[in-house]
Amino acid sequence: MSRTTTALFVGLVLGLTAAFGSFGSFVIVLLFGAIGLVVGLVLDGRLDLQGLLGRATEKR
Repeated sequence: MSRTTTALFVGLVLGLTAAFGSFGSFVIVLLFGAIGLVVGLVLDGRLDLQGLLGRATEKR
């Protein structure tokens, strides 16, 4: 599945949630979408969590 198709599905889900759900539902779907994005970036190797966590825990 291409990135364009994936983005289309995410937009459709967010749009349906906004149209038929409450604001709270929209925020929950948006939060889970952001978590999914981070997981996808890590699995693709485009986000290095080790580097981010290493910088955050370095002693000065």
